[in-house]
Amino acid sequence: MSQIKAADVKKLRDMTGAGMMDCKKALVEAEGDFDKAIEELRKKGQKMSDKRADREAKEGVVIAKTSGNRNNGVLVRLSCETDFVAKNQDFISFADSIAERALQERPATKEELLTLSFDNGMTIGEKVIEQIGVIGEKLEISHYSKIETEAGKGQVLPYIHMGYRAGVIVALNLEGPDYIEPGKNVAMQVAAMRPVALDKDGVDETTIAKEIEIGKEQARLEGKPEAILEKIAMGKLNKFFKERTLLNQLYVKDSKKTVSAYLQSVNKDLTITEFKHVELG
Repeated sequence: MSQIKAADVKKLRDMTGAGMMDCKKALVEAEGDFDKAIEELRKKGQKMSDKRADREAKEGVVIAKTSGNRNNGVLVRLSCETDFVAKNQDFISFADSIAERALQERPATKEELLTLSFDNGMTIGEKVIEQIGVIGEKLEISHYSKIETEAGKGQVLPYIHMGYRAGVIVALNLEGPDYIEPGKNVAMQVAAMRPVALDKDGVDETTIAKEIEIGKEQARLEGKPEAILEKIAMGKLNKFFKERTLLNQLYVKDSKKTVSAYLQSVNKDLTITEFKHVELG
């Protein structure tokens, strides 16, 4: 059996983030071969992943990032089981590095994100499995989304809320430094007020039908005549649009204006064209 040096153990730990004892054991089993040792750690992660597959991973971090030219943005949620792990800087850095790769490659789906190359010859999906063995908890990329704009046709701005517990990216139709603060203000609005769509045209038919039915049932329980239930429900639906669609919401920093009016006060042509929002829980 090869003599395992402390420097080699440290090197493997730096490469993988695994504990010193796990690294030493892996090197012993691999007879000092680093590639084989990394494979041993990956196998341990797979075993741990299979064992903890039915666990809930409701904690974690949400990373919102945009490119240097602000033409592209991504949202990535890396989930874990406990708040203790979620607050660990190595875990946060790992999530950030995944988001950075997503921003570089801009895959179309979460499944494609998992297949991107990462380090030590591993894909992102394989690296997540390896880290399950290192950390000892279920880990998963539970959300990935992106916004892309063309140069000269807008910009994307990020916001991370409550210590990585929520993240937002918003797309403005205009570029330039004058619109960075307004964009971030609206991103904060999204995190605080949780709109379901940009405007009423973005609300899906299933949600609309559900809100109409809720409105009718509420009016029915209040003893309203059956003949006017539809009218009452439509009034409640319009209220829903005002409260739950971003451009029609009252702006949190100035309740005398809607979000749309706030943006127009900055520039009459300024608006939000798209947003993405994800939070823990």
